[in-house]
Amino acid sequence: MKKFTNESMLEILRYFNKNKENKEICIEVLNPDFGENAYAGAILTFENEEYIYRSFKAWNDLAEIMFFKLLLPEKISTYTISLKFKKLNQDSSFHKQLELKTEKYGLNSDFFLINKSEEPSFIHYYSQALKNIRIKDRKKIINLGINRADEFEVIQNILNKDEFNEVSLTGIDFCQSAIDIAQKRFPNNSKFYKHDINDLPSLSLGKFDLLISIGTLQSSSLNFKLLFMSLVQELLEKDSALILGFPNCRWIDGEMIYGAKAKNYSYSELSVMHKDIYFCKKYLQQKKFRVTITGKNYLFLSASKINI
Repeated sequence: MKKFTNESMLEILRYFNKNKENKEICIEVLNPDFGENAYAGAILTFENEEYIYRSFKAWNDLAEIMFFKLLLPEKISTYTISLKFKKLNQDSSFHKQLELKTEKYGLNSDFFLINKSEEPSFIHYYSQALKNIRIKDRKKIINLGINRADEFEVIQNILNKDEFNEVSLTGIDFCQSAIDIAQKRFPNNSKFYKHDINDLPSLSLGKFDLLISIGTLQSSSLNFKLLFMSLVQELLEKDSALILGFPNCRWIDGEMIYGAKAKNYSYSELSVMHKDIYFCKKYLQQKKFRVTITGKNYLFLSASKINI
């Protein structure tokens, strides 16, 4: 076990990079409980030994950056603890699955095991976005890329029973097994379609006062800008709103890891995501929407029509 006292974080990063192929890394550090109100980097002295203070969050961030999982700390001495980091299996990710295209996100996929609503950095900002667009005023809602309808469940939990029963729900997805599950979860006041988002006009769906799409419109099979503009023009009523979720994370070995990863990059690269968000914001502002952008592991663009 390696003990760190007053070494810099840069030195610690170098140690992790040198040992990153190990299945486990175990280190001894100052117990963060002894650094109340301290900032990262503060020098604290205990029993004539200097330590650099770091919070539990800092150690968890280190684990995430290096693709490790931080396990439960153990007490070593009065002032120190051991931290064990378990290496994530980067091949254990739905991103690398080779199933048929239509069922990549289906019932038997790793993606189907993910419940974003149990991740604080998703549910907090999604709930906030729903409040921003006044969810209680929305009566006709469409979700593109609905999968098993987790986003509808959050709405159901925010509204009371009578309010939710007044809402008409529509979900679109290209995965039949996911649509089947969504239909079982919401048998009333809802319609679900297995359909290609590129061909929505053929469904004659009418117009909606809220459009939701989480991590779908950025698919490589879609022309993002043209599709987005057509959705705003053809699917939305005059007094309408949108919530778009842009994934800024990856799922590896059961862990949600911060940072979108573009093709041909070995590290997180965010420029494409930011470009898409900026395009949507400018376009919606031109269409007289009030736009806010929030979030962390998912960035949420929420927009409401300004009544003039």
